[in-house]
Amino acid sequence: MAQPPSKPEIVYSCYYKTSRGGEQFIQDHVFSYQIAGTLTINDGRSDHRFLPGDFRFIKRNQLAKFLKQPPEGGEFRSISIYIDQQTLRDMAREYGYAATKEQIAVSIMKLDPHPLYKTYMDSLIPYAGLPPEENEALLSLKVREAVLLLLRDQPALKNVLFDFSEPGKIDLEAFMLTNYQFNVGLSRFAYLTGRSLATFKRDFEKIFHTSPGNWLLQKRLQEAHYLIKEKGSKPSDVYLEVGFEDLSHFSHAFKNAFGVAPSKI
Repeated sequence: MAQPPSKPEIVYSCYYKTSRGGEQFIQDHVFSYQIAGTLTINDGRSDHRFLPGDFRFIKRNQLAKFLKQPPEGGEFRSISIYIDQQTLRDMAREYGYAATKEQIAVSIMKLDPHPLYKTYMDSLIPYAGLPPEENEALLSLKVREAVLLLLRDQPALKNVLFDFSEPGKIDLEAFMLTNYQFNVGLSRFAYLTGRSLATFKRDFEKIFHTSPGNWLLQKRLQEAHYLIKEKGSKPSDVYLEVGFEDLSHFSHAFKNAFGVAPSKI
C-alpha cells in the first residue's frame, strides 16, 4: 500500500471554460486561494463552494471532485501549495510538532481571511512555474512558511498536519457504496480502505460476489441510467459525474448494457 513519495509543489490554475477536470484523489494537504471564478468541491457527502477571495485547506488522503467555473467574460484563477509529507516530517523533528488524538472532523475547510494569507499567496505566483523536481529545496521553504502561517491562525491544524498515520482498515462495502463514482484506480480504493490491492480484491469479491472492475462498471451505468431517465440529465454531463473518463467509452458501455445509446433514452 506504499504511496509514491510526495513533493512540494505550487500550482497556478487558469481556465477560460468550465472544467470538471482534476485529480480525484488528494494525496497531500492543500492550502489554496481563490483569485477569480468559483470552485465547487464534492467529497462524496456534500458540496463545498469557494468564491473569489476565499482561502481553503483540504486534508490529505481523500477523494474529491472539482467543478471550476470562470466568471462571465473572465477566467477562473486559483493558486495552491501542496504540503508534502517529507517537509512536515522534517518540521516535526526540528520543532517537536506532534499530533494528539483530538482530530478536526472537517476535511475541507474555508479559512477566515487574513492579511498574511493574501501576502503569502501573492508571493507564490513567481514560483508556480518552477519544476518541483529541480527546485525541491526552494519550494520546501515556501511549504514551511505555509505551515507556520496555518498554525499561527489555526493551531488545531497541528493535529491534521502532523498526523502521519495511514488509513486504517474500514468497512469496504459502506465505503464503496459511497465512493464508487470517483474516477480513481483500484489501488487508490484499496489504500483508502486500509488494504493491499490483493486483500482489497479478495475482500471485495467476498462481499459483492464479483470483481471490483465489473461491479464499478455496472454500478456507474445504473446510476447514469437513473440520472438520464429519471432526472433528465444530459449524457455529456452524466459520464463524468458517475466516474467515466471518456464520453465515447461511456456511450459504448451504456449501449452494451441497456441496448440503446444514452442519447436515445
